[in-house]
Amino acid sequence: MTDTRRHVAEFLGTLLLVLVGVGSAVAARVDGGVVVVALAFGFIMLTLVYTIGPLSGSHVNPAVTLGVLLSGEISRRGAVAYWIAQLAGALVAAFILWVLTRWGDVADQTGALGSNGYGATINLGGAALLETVLTFVFVLVVLVVTSRTEYRAATGVAIGLTLAAVHLVAVTLDGTSVNPARSFGPAVFEGGAALRQLWVFIVFPLLGGALAALVARLILGSSRPGPGEHGAATGPA
Repeated sequence: MTDTRRHVAEFLGTLLLVLVGVGSAVAARVDGGVVVVALAFGFIMLTLVYTIGPLSGSHVNPAVTLGVLLSGEISRRGAVAYWIAQLAGALVAAFILWVLTRWGDVADQTGALGSNGYGATINLGGAALLETVLTFVFVLVVLVVTSRTEYRAATGVAIGLTLAAVHLVAVTLDGTSVNPARSFGPAVFEGGAALRQLWVFIVFPLLGGALAALVARLILGSSRPGPGEHGAATGPA
């Protein structure tokens, strides 16, 4: 399998994650909006694990890629290439949403292109802690469930449900990032406060991903497989 196919898979996967997930936030009505957004993120993540997982591992998230890098299952060069593909996919998805809200008569229910932010319902310290903890939980689940062959059939379900769960917790607080690429795309097109606060939704999800890699190593010990032995958290070695 060529590196190009992996990178294209990560680009397309992140594009779809942001388009569907953030798109649901942009279009969701107030009543039931949180559940709609959480399910949209969870369902698209579940689908991506089973479709592009065999190609790229379906990271579609720089924090997951960092966790995989620290687990020794992807090279630094491979991780950088994944990050570039993920950020590019998020930018294209955000551009599509921006066009829809500007010229497609789509009403933006978030008022900020679904971007992440703090200040109204949570402060900087709270957002930093929330994103660190929730990303830690999500990446830990990814690393653990993808390490066991006996979990393979349920991998997508576990990962998708976890992503939905963390969104149920944080959508009304900071919009839920747990994914720097998801935050990056909308912030670039929204600008203003979203762009000024973007660093929070890059630094602390990455911190959560790094902590998850350390804890996963303690949980799994020497049982973690080598590169390419499972689907949803591998990459080029």
